[in-house]
Amino acid sequence: MATIKDVAREAGVSVATVSRVINKSPKASQSSIDVVSKAMKKLGYRPNAAARALVSQSTNTVGVLVSDVSDPFFGTMVKAIDKIAHDNNKHILIGNGYHNIDDERRAIELLINSRCEALVIHSKALPDSELIEYAKEVKGLVVINRHIPELEERCISLDNFRGAYLATEFLINNGHRKIACIASDHQIDDACERVEGYLAALKAHDIELSKSYIEYGTPSSDGGEAAMTNLLAKSIDMSAVVAYNDYMAAGALSIAQENGIQAPNKLSIIGFDDGIIAKYVYPRLTTVRYPIELMAQKAAELALTLARGDNHSEQAICFSPTLVRRDSVSQLQPA
Repeated sequence: MATIKDVAREAGVSVATVSRVINKSPKASQSSIDVVSKAMKKLGYRPNAAARALVSQSTNTVGVLVSDVSDPFFGTMVKAIDKIAHDNNKHILIGNGYHNIDDERRAIELLINSRCEALVIHSKALPDSELIEYAKEVKGLVVINRHIPELEERCISLDNFRGAYLATEFLINNGHRKIACIASDHQIDDACERVEGYLAALKAHDIELSKSYIEYGTPSSDGGEAAMTNLLAKSIDMSAVVAYNDYMAAGALSIAQENGIQAPNKLSIIGFDDGIIAKYVYPRLTTVRYPIELMAQKAAELALTLARGDNHSEQAICFSPTLVRRDSVSQLQPA
């Protein structure tokens, strides 16, 4: 394999000249660029990315931390960030944190050690204090789907409380009062805020329900199935369900149908996220749209702006959820 010394010898220039050409130094003359480029091509030489980073202090890479890139939600997020990176002649490096404190910390350390000039971080397990310290170290760090007061100008978040409130109120406005909640058992802000939104909507409409109307599970279709099974086992009187996300809603739909409870005639269900699954379950799922694509694009743009040291708006950016009406909610007729 050819080395930088081999290229210098072939081109008849110094190693320093080859280095200047590789790192696109303004000091490199056009004649040097021509002869070095020709030599590199002839010898099949590829510049070492790590070595170039040591010189330029940048790898032209945007680091991204997600929970699990195989989740379609995070796939959409990554694709949106990659588009912004591509538009700015950057590449992305992805780390999975799995909502686990050690995995998140390990992934962020790897991204920083890989000299990513900008970072978009989706962290739910690390405490605010650690993320604040990382932000001090990396000026291009942006936190997505989380609000940290000390970093509010570098946070992109969603009003989860408002989204759950909208979903619950929509059911109430369609005549439902016996509304169950299928919630996530993950100990993260999103889960708590969505339950709080559900409860607030009930309270605002003078509806009192027992705690048995809330069932927790993993935020997946399996978790939705388990939660709906438990709700049915408790024999609670319910005409509607508001779910933590579309996957839990899909799982709940499946169990309801297996038990002869057809949606939306006998049971209305509403999800959250407006992921691709919402369009293809039967009935098509009424849900709350989580604008993750727009949020991710904004996060990537902000991260690159901060990394360059350019001026930006010093205020938190909180996106608003919106309702998407499809076929899984029906108007309850008075008894």
